[in-house]
Amino acid sequence: MEAATAEMTVVERFQLKAFAEAVMLVDEGVAATKDVELGMMMGAGILPGPLARADEAGLDSMLERLELAEREWGDGFAPPLLLRRLVNQGRLGRKTGQGFFFYPQPDEGAEQPETVLLETRDELAILWLNRPPTNPISPAMIRDLTALWDEIESRDGIRAVLVASSNFAVFCAGADIKGFTKMTDPAAGKELLDGGHGLLRRMEQSSKVTVAAVNSLALGGGCELAMACDFRIAAESASFGQPEINLGIIPGFGGTQRLARLVGEAKALEMNLLGEPISAVQAADLGLANEVVPDHELFDAALAWGRKLAGQAPVAVEQIKKVSAKGDLDEGIEAEKGGFAAAFSSEDAREGISAFLGKRKPKWSGK
Repeated sequence: MEAATAEMTVVERFQLKAFAEAVMLVDEGVAATKDVELGMMMGAGILPGPLARADEAGLDSMLERLELAEREWGDGFAPPLLLRRLVNQGRLGRKTGQGFFFYPQPDEGAEQPETVLLETRDELAILWLNRPPTNPISPAMIRDLTALWDEIESRDGIRAVLVASSNFAVFCAGADIKGFTKMTDPAAGKELLDGGHGLLRRMEQSSKVTVAAVNSLALGGGCELAMACDFRIAAESASFGQPEINLGIIPGFGGTQRLARLVGEAKALEMNLLGEPISAVQAADLGLANEVVPDHELFDAALAWGRKLAGQAPVAVEQIKKVSAKGDLDEGIEAEKGGFAAAFSSEDAREGISAFLGKRKPKWSGK
């Protein structure tokens, strides 16, 4: 019995020490959460890795265990500052939806599709890509995303949408090639392709503002989905790419069109012809990513963008999205004039001006 107790103590000490060291690597900027987790899983055979394991146990519980270990075994088990900060922020792991990683908390009582989960937080909706292991864009995912977008469009109270991944290791690794090659009916294939393009255009043209929280690999169809969003917030370990050329095909969901509008024609041609991914920092420098943040801060950053955008005047948001980036300047100016008139004559404009003069926060009606 005593030997078993001693063995368990040694195992627990090893696990806690490995966890503390893993957190310190992240806290000191040596490595990102994803890299630490994958390194411990693949190199040390710890499954799941120490950070995901801690999220499951609860970071508040892990903090208590380290504090006890510090008292019993010394300063080498002192809780890292990052762990204390996460606990103080209420980011306790899976049970709160956020810890070192972030986790879906889909709406209860609602029927959830197979490949995408819907979570709503007041005026914000979150579309969680949820098809292990790599969230491939499959025919089923296109149908599920379309159905959920129909639901979102029908709800006036939702004003901003986040697209995120439930898998810490990947945002979306591209199209499900096997799924598409199984489609033997050309008419059905064309209908599906048109449906995918139609969905992405609906997202772009919607009065709802969309934000992609790109936590890791966004390749092929995943990159195209992110580009169809209004904004892209990227984790430091994220990457973007259009590797279809390596399969002898070309991008099929707007990669030859949206990429050039974001990074310029020359760089887009390079990315599409070489098929090599770029880092999050490179994506930000080129204009593909709007902001790059540490991995463990990604979801908070994306939520902050979503909440800020959800709080803007709906009519003005709709008009700005509608008239922006016309191909011809004269056409754009005419569109802006019409959009200004529509926004200026709205109830939202009257409320915004009144709130500004009265030094109070406006209450938008979306009319």
